[in-house]
Amino acid sequence: QVQLVESGGGLVQAGGSLRLSCVASGRTYSGYGMGWFRQAPGKEREFVAALRWADGRTYYANSVKDRFTISRDNYKATLYVQMNGLKPEDTAVYYCAADYGMGRWNYDSSRSYNYWGQGTQVTVSS
Repeated sequence: QVQLVESGGGLVQAGGSLRLSCVASGRTYSGYGMGWFRQAPGKEREFVAALRWADGRTYYANSVKDRFTISRDNYKATLYVQMNGLKPEDTAVYYCAADYGMGRWNYDSSRSYNYWGQGTQVTVSS
């Protein structure tokens, strides 16, 4: 069984930074990629960033491009997202997601991920 555990959320002022971490355990990772999604109150879950495991290629939502950076530490089996220049509209619960052998990976579709973390709250005050 795979477990994803996020950490690093919190309250920060606009313009500040946070780094979220996602530790994967339970099985050696062998999927296409991992990503971050977020869900604000009353809104649908949306794609934030993803990383293709084979070559490390990264993908970003337009709303976070040039502010967020996704990365990984293979040895620690950990996925990160460094969030700089945070805005009040970045306030949401952030989820880590992983594809473990879904067979087809559309990096920005939540349906391409079959394991999810419990989420970590990020609140940006103005």
